[in-house]
Amino acid sequence: MKINNIPFSITDWDTIERTEHKGEAGMAYWKTQNFGNIRVRMVEYTAGYLADHWCVKGHILLCLQGELDTELEDGRTFTLKPGTNYQVADNSEPHRSSTKTGAKLFIVD
Repeated sequence: MKINNIPFSITDWDTIERTEHKGEAGMAYWKTQNFGNIRVRMVEYTAGYLADHWCVKGHILLCLQGELDTELEDGRTFTLKPGTNYQVADNSEPHRSSTKTGAKLFIVD
């Protein structure tokens, strides 16, 4: 990742408008900031959330609260707990998220 032309700034996530994204089950709530071609998000999944698609976008994702289950299309699964993260490249390994208990994430993509 190359970061260019972004002056120093602070994001107060409490002031960012929240958008709703329905999953196959449950809801995702995003607060999003865009800096050129870099998207930075604070995402909250409700308990019982299941993504409605296999994602091929690359991410760096940090779990802040709750537990997030990530399934790769090849069948492997991983569980993130607070303080753990994953990273995956664009068009590398299709993945989808779910959570039984809910989760809060910080994502850069």
